[in-house]
Amino acid sequence: MGWAPQRPAIYGHLTARENTQLFARLAGLRDGGAASEAVLEQVDLSTAGQRASQLSAGNQQRLNLALALLGDPDVLLLDEPTASLDPKQRRRLWELLLERRDAGHTALLATHSLEEASALAGRVLLLVDGSVVREGSAAELTEEIG
Repeated sequence: MGWAPQRPAIYGHLTARENTQLFARLAGLRDGGAASEAVLEQVDLSTAGQRASQLSAGNQQRLNLALALLGDPDVLLLDEPTASLDPKQRRRLWELLLERRDAGHTALLATHSLEEASALAGRVLLLVDGSVVREGSAAELTEEIG
């Protein structure tokens, strides 16, 4: 299982690459270097040699997502994963999640965006104060709450 919290959970004094290598070792991945490079490429993080604390908010979020992708988990838990991403990177993440879905992986996504839910979700739960108040397809909920 991979997890990306809403606020990036990264070590600011390490580079993006060092963060992914560290988490790969902690996850017990055999080839942490290759796993690190693979996830950095997946999220298109070309500033991997820069300290994480010096990355933009969007690049920190991309690093956060790279950490969640380490080890190619069957399930991803993502809390507002596109909140800090620019439109290009947001679309790239959507493509990545759709590719993973087509490969049989699952993502549980918390979002405030009906557009995002419509593009990605097969099933949507609408929460109010932590309780489910509606569930169905994104189209059904969009029509219902208009």
